[in-house]
Amino acid sequence: MGKKLLITEKPSVAMEFAKALKITTNRKNGYLESEEWIITWCVGHLVTMSYPDKYDEKLKFWRLDTLPFIPEEWKYEIIPNVQKQFDIVQSLMQREDIEEIYNAGDSGREGEYIQRLVFMMAKPNPKAKMKRVWIDSQTEEEILRGIKEAKDLSEYDSLSNSAYLRAKEDYLIGINFSRLLSIIYGRNLANKINEERASISVGRVMTCVLGMIVSREREIRNFVKTKYYKLLGEFGDEKSSFNTEWKVTEKSKWFESTKLYNEYGFKQEEDAKQFVSDLAGKNGLITELKKSKQKENAPLLFNLAEIQNQGTKLFKIKPDETLEIIQNLYEKKLVTYPRTDARVLSTAVAKEIKKNLNGLAKGYKDEEVQGYIKKMVNEGYSTNLVKTKYVNDSKITDHYAIIPTGQGFENYNNLNELQKQVYKVIVKRFLAIFYPPAQYQKIQVTIEVEHGEEKKVETFSTSGKVCLEQGFLEILKPLDKQNNKKSTKEEQNVETEIDNKENDEKLTDLEILKSLKKGQKLGICNLEIKEAETSPPARYNSGSIILAMENAGKLIEDEELREQIKGAGIGTSATRAEIIKKLEKIRYIQINSKTQIITPTDKGEIIFDIVYSSMPDMLNPKLTASWEKGLDMVAKKEIEPHIFMDKLQKYIYSKFDKLVVKR
Repeated sequence: MGKKLLITEKPSVAMEFAKALKITTNRKNGYLESEEWIITWCVGHLVTMSYPDKYDEKLKFWRLDTLPFIPEEWKYEIIPNVQKQFDIVQSLMQREDIEEIYNAGDSGREGEYIQRLVFMMAKPNPKAKMKRVWIDSQTEEEILRGIKEAKDLSEYDSLSNSAYLRAKEDYLIGINFSRLLSIIYGRNLANKINEERASISVGRVMTCVLGMIVSREREIRNFVKTKYYKLLGEFGDEKSSFNTEWKVTEKSKWFESTKLYNEYGFKQEEDAKQFVSDLAGKNGLITELKKSKQKENAPLLFNLAEIQNQGTKLFKIKPDETLEIIQNLYEKKLVTYPRTDARVLSTAVAKEIKKNLNGLAKGYKDEEVQGYIKKMVNEGYSTNLVKTKYVNDSKITDHYAIIPTGQGFENYNNLNELQKQVYKVIVKRFLAIFYPPAQYQKIQVTIEVEHGEEKKVETFSTSGKVCLEQGFLEILKPLDKQNNKKSTKEEQNVETEIDNKENDEKLTDLEILKSLKKGQKLGICNLEIKEAETSPPARYNSGSIILAMENAGKLIEDEELREQIKGAGIGTSATRAEIIKKLEKIRYIQINSKTQIITPTDKGEIIFDIVYSSMPDMLNPKLTASWEKGLDMVAKKEIEPHIFMDKLQKYIYSKFDKLVVKR
């Protein structure tokens, strides 16, 4: 009887598959074997693309007349320090008794690439059926489902094509433009950084991200603070009064005046004082009084970018550290697949979600979390998610959001403290979606003051908002408070694009506002001139840069808006953390270990200037995102691989034509 061969990405994963398949035989040299199954593994990458000198010895030297380098036939080689494991995998794949070969690599584009390279080099038994195992967690149930429902490997050919093209694109852009710019500008760079020689590293994603960081730093450096003067009005009487803020309208004496800095204030203090003088002794009239109840639902679930941002925000850790922690939780069966872009669940998973909840209730010995679960049960909160915003099959490509499996608690005590904390963050975000929305009461008040012979009208407004029902905030609010330690102004602002005006919605005493009536006259107790100033944008930190990469160069804090405009980002969930790590390693950026705030180095800024003067579109997030979109289109079979490759080659040749002529 023939055997089935299953190949995973690493040994630890192979052991989980062996447990699920009840393979208890002794481990052999690089594989496990039972009567029905053989399980072996890669150790990450076994095969890599060959450097140019493997095509031609002359290409070892960086010379202009050998560029651009675009191979007609691509060469690959076994990575020397893993040759032994490759030989084992190859010998197993070529065995005559192998009837089925299961690709059980990491369920993503890069995982597909690692395995396909091995298959390409190993030349497996041509009689064997090739299948693909695709799983969302490493629980026994999910592993067995993945094996049972394994599709023909050819079903994933378009994903494989996309993966090969991604590697070729990074290779061609990296090698050709790093060599070209180093030849043209290397000596100049060396002189500026006081080194004997220097090379310039260029990458499809890396250079774009460097551009975002340098551009932001220069925006901050060149920012000139501008003072302006706002008007605050206090209305009421001696017993009760409340503060409001003035805003110019078409009825105002100052409408379209050149003396205004913006709609909230004046350029000069003298003009603000004139305003105060105009309104002295006047009364106000309440012309608008809006009372409303507002609901706020729990945020969407975590994808990798969101949890990486949260890791930086709460624990001051880098994105690659967060990914490493979640990968560990995944391998210990505690959470679902980490390298996902989705923030929602599939309909199929949503229908079975009680399994995850029941598993948490039985296995997660955390007093706080158990309290939340008990309240869910006692209050009868619905677990039917299917018609909510948390379930959307159209927003899922390879995997759904990161959630707790409700399993793996036999491994929980082996986690370190930080891993346990990150796990708890994921659990809380998950439980929050079953809780009711937070409910607020909001009152908005508009007061008009008439003055002057022309009967001009000045408008003041305020609003009050109070939380009536905490709902999901019962779970998520304490987390923010407990981690919200004192921080610098820059840390507090690092997530937010600061506008040139202050927030026009202040919390006031809701009880006073409740007692007001439309048409009521109020005296002006006080008019105050408040000096304000514009603020520069905030620097990125190692988490917020990941969000900006996901949104093609935009740092969008609003979660709902982020979901609405989400398209092709810069890099992928699997690669973004590595890009940041590489930029730091080659000393183009530096990351403050305490605050995680990113700044460019002097060398990084010089590189930016070189790229900006020679091929500025490499710094443009839209270009990088368009390449990523193209790869996605290949994966979805919307364009043929050769179309993508043709465009890439044309791009490289056009750049060389311009730069070499320019030189």
